[in-house]
Amino acid sequence: MNSQISNDELRQMFGDIGFVTGSSNNMAVVLRLAHKAAQISDIAVLIEGETGTGKQVLAQAIHQLDQKRRAFGFITVHCSTVSESLAESELFGHERGAFSGATNERRGLFKAASRGTLFLDDVNDLPLSLQPKLLDVLQRNAVRSVGSDKEVPVDFRVIAAANRPLAPLIRENRFRADLYHRLNVVKLALPPLRERQQDLAQLVQAFAHRHAHIYPHVTAIAPSLVTFLESQLFSGNVRELEHMVERMLFLKTQGESLDLSDWLAQSTESEQAQAATGEVSELLTGAANAVWKAISDCGISYDDALKELERKLLQTAVQNGGHTRREIASRLCTSERTLYQKLRDLKVTKGALRASAAG
Repeated sequence: MNSQISNDELRQMFGDIGFVTGSSNNMAVVLRLAHKAAQISDIAVLIEGETGTGKQVLAQAIHQLDQKRRAFGFITVHCSTVSESLAESELFGHERGAFSGATNERRGLFKAASRGTLFLDDVNDLPLSLQPKLLDVLQRNAVRSVGSDKEVPVDFRVIAAANRPLAPLIRENRFRADLYHRLNVVKLALPPLRERQQDLAQLVQAFAHRHAHIYPHVTAIAPSLVTFLESQLFSGNVRELEHMVERMLFLKTQGESLDLSDWLAQSTESEQAQAATGEVSELLTGAANAVWKAISDCGISYDDALKELERKLLQTAVQNGGHTRREIASRLCTSERTLYQKLRDLKVTKGALRASAAG
């Protein structure tokens, strides 16, 4: 059944339940494996990927596609915040009077996940002392509450997420190999956003649509914005991109497309400078291609080509940069003296240009 579904159908299926994908091939591989895993309700899934790549959203999507378990709970255990002193009570539950302060019975997260899905978030941060206890539950499908002498059977699918690869942690004796093998039945490796550049336009459009009930409606994404985003590292990955899109929508006052000016409106000074540098680089790429074409097609030398390019640039500056040498020099970020010497050396016609007072 899984092999008969096209990539477009998979993207639509996961998108409808909140996991925005894009069209990159590496994401298509992940979706196909995730869809197949969702149809086998009892199989363990390990999702590895950097922070912000969407591991929890993908886990929830698998749960929603699981015909057997989606009507029951999706219970999250935040392994990085589990207190070792309270872990057994939190995970296994406790009986009333089991310890000082236990005034009521508590089910525990493992029992709460029964018939549903248990999601172990940041499992790489699970304290080493708790790992054998988790392994025991997963192997025997039974838990014993603190203060009880009876075991209770539990039936849940386990999906674990790690924000760093677990294999190196095993070598460092920070993660149990037997627990790793128990979790690593199906591994899904979510790629970082910097390896999904062709997805950027679709992701921005999808996030704009997601927040359309709050912010102005956006129908298009300008190519200049997409080109700039392709140069970003996005250490926060998809999560960072979505927050950035929401900030752009919040500050947008007119128009139905997002462009580079909208990004600049919500960015810091350093980010604005980076964007400006990227835009300049893109513009100069066209000039560089033209110079190379002149050199290769017309057989002129490198020095002659650059000299002619500089002469053309100064002619354009004289025509459009201002009425005086002072104005033009200011636009060129140079001195009047340097400008005068360049105009003279390259024999650029000044036309109606008026000398400045300093000239």
